[in-house]
Amino acid sequence: MRVASGWVCPSCSLARSRRSFSSTTTTFKSPRDLPYEGTKRSNLTHDIRSRTTILSLIQPTGIPHLGNYLGALRRWKEFQDEKPSPAKNRRRNHMLLFGLADLHALNLKQDRELRRLNIRQTYASLLALGLDPRESNMFVQSQVPEHAELMWILSNVASTGYLGRMTQWKDKIGVGADASMENLDEKSREKLKLSLFSYPVLQAADILLYKADLVPVGEDQSQHVEFTRQLARAFNSTYARDLKAPVFTLPEAILSPAKRVMNLQQPEKKMSKSDPDVDGRILITDEPDEIRRKIKKAKTDSVVGPLTYDPETRPGVSNLIEILKHVTKSPQTCQEIAEENRNTTLGGLKALVAEEIVKELDGVKERYDALMAEGDQRIEFAMWYGRKVASSKAGNTMRQVRETVGLPGPETSKALKLAVGASPDELWEKLNTTKANT
Repeated sequence: MRVASGWVCPSCSLARSRRSFSSTTTTFKSPRDLPYEGTKRSNLTHDIRSRTTILSLIQPTGIPHLGNYLGALRRWKEFQDEKPSPAKNRRRNHMLLFGLADLHALNLKQDRELRRLNIRQTYASLLALGLDPRESNMFVQSQVPEHAELMWILSNVASTGYLGRMTQWKDKIGVGADASMENLDEKSREKLKLSLFSYPVLQAADILLYKADLVPVGEDQSQHVEFTRQLARAFNSTYARDLKAPVFTLPEAILSPAKRVMNLQQPEKKMSKSDPDVDGRILITDEPDEIRRKIKKAKTDSVVGPLTYDPETRPGVSNLIEILKHVTKSPQTCQEIAEENRNTTLGGLKALVAEEIVKELDGVKERYDALMAEGDQRIEFAMWYGRKVASSKAGNTMRQVRETVGLPGPETSKALKLAVGASPDELWEKLNTTKANT
């Protein structure tokens, strides 16, 4: 396994963080068989002194689209494939935790039945893509209550000034990047809910709860990992300064090589499930003929001349070239792919892109349909097991956090010996009688 530039060596970064307290068709050449820089990542099976935890969450919006797959889900499967196989004398060097961020998704107004269906469909999609619950622990965020508890504790060291500079809430309510709480109009203030403004604090809790070392994110999410690092420092400084070691280590972000997959019908916009035009997106469970139809219908342009890559003047064509690059894992730049195939027609480009997507998603729909069939209990098992693993790790972290902050734990005191089956009145009388006799 080769190491790509831009990827952080886990053993080095972890050591630092633990030390630090603070029409006619022309043949189009497919790049599928060439090595791809997107799969070059830190060799997670090399000698890491401590176990590395990799964490990533997605919102459960139903069946994922191609952008979700290229930006996150395919990489989850690659991380799983990189794990060393269990063997007698071979230690597992990293732990995979993948979650459905259904608490974050409460920002979206949905019918309760649709919300439940979306969670199940997203979970089935992860299994259909090849994630194994015994290798990759997949949990549902709301089933691990420690997420919300840690968020509240972290809120006490989170700066509203820092949160005010985050871009996500501004994008969601439709104001400019230079907007601030002070200059929002009344309509924008009404749109801005507390959950949206404090969203990054819950994201930080998601990461720190499992003491994640590496967090795969898209380019637009990197500031959230930096905010998490800031909160970890603040918590350690506020509550754990007198301890021998910090409670939280500092996570590292890993940026996805596939930046954004754009809408097929409106290539200036990101591919999204919220767009009413279903032809603008490809779902990972689309039938091959449906994929071909959507790509064939994709908006391009009428520019005469060679195939070129220019996102500004040819967004539709450039989007197809980017999709081709990342689906086939090409090491070439988009400009190189376009130049190598400069005499290819748009019809030829679309045909190749469609076939490569069909090849990449082969078998996903069949596996998904089997998982969603009545009587199949694999989803229930995976959810149960994922919650069990996540709850154990989250519980350990929260015991340490409560002790550090000075909060009582939920466990009954070991010194309190109570008779099984006795009523509260009987127990209280017994304790008072015992006290009076001493």
